[in-house]
Amino acid sequence: MLKKTLTVFAAFLLVLPVIALGQKDAGSKLDQIKAKGKIILGTSADYPPYEFHLLKDGKDTIVGFDVAIAEEIAKDLGVTLEIKDMNFDGLLAALVSGNVDFVISGMTPTEERKQNVDFSDIYYQAVHGAVIRAADTGKYGSDPASLKNAMLGAQKGAIQVGIAKEQIKGVTGAALDDNHPQIKELGTLPDLIMEVKNGKVEAVVAELPVAKAYVKANPDLILADYTFEDSEGGSAIAVKKGNQDLVSAINKTIARLTAEDKITEFVGTASLLADSQQ
Repeated sequence: MLKKTLTVFAAFLLVLPVIALGQKDAGSKLDQIKAKGKIILGTSADYPPYEFHLLKDGKDTIVGFDVAIAEEIAKDLGVTLEIKDMNFDGLLAALVSGNVDFVISGMTPTEERKQNVDFSDIYYQAVHGAVIRAADTGKYGSDPASLKNAMLGAQKGAIQVGIAKEQIKGVTGAALDDNHPQIKELGTLPDLIMEVKNGKVEAVVAELPVAKAYVKANPDLILADYTFEDSEGGSAIAVKKGNQDLVSAINKTIARLTAEDKITEFVGTASLLADSQQ
């Protein structure tokens, strides 16, 4: 029995170099992407003008300035782009599991998220607004303090949940990690917009260009006069931890697009596209 065990162990030791060689041959994540000729983007396409669905030449197409950035990354890598659309709160899980190669979805690189994934440089600085019913302009339109005791909506897993807690509800410290009874978190912005239209919530907190797109599409809604700053530092691209070569390649594209002022151009083009379908 001992001899058999030693024999099996010795055989295992012989196999180890082969396994290690196979892992080495697989290369880095960037090498793998280039080898298969495709990079898979994870996004939540309910967030115009960042990413949204558009009927283009009779075909449902995901567009937006995040998508334009993703296309530039794919072009610089010499690969094609595949897009997977899912709820925002499932994006990082898909990234960690390997179902997508990178995530671009107006995502803020919070310290909590950095524990699980790596982020690129910031590519867009965000300001946030509150979408309210036009009929409530006098009640909620001019002072964020008016929402202190109101029911709010924010996208589940998004930075706006924290903004609603901290900058409107006055929550601080460890309590920021707890669910708030007056903040309704849903997976998609269209669902949240329906909640405010139907009177289930009094306001929805969203990034300003996104909020503007939904207000333009819904005449019974308006933007409140006040805005909220993103203390976490804007939007960045998420990559599975340990893939610094891919992060570096993405940062190179971001630097090029910034130098060429292309991201501003992409935001403008995406905003016009979003407006065109209102």
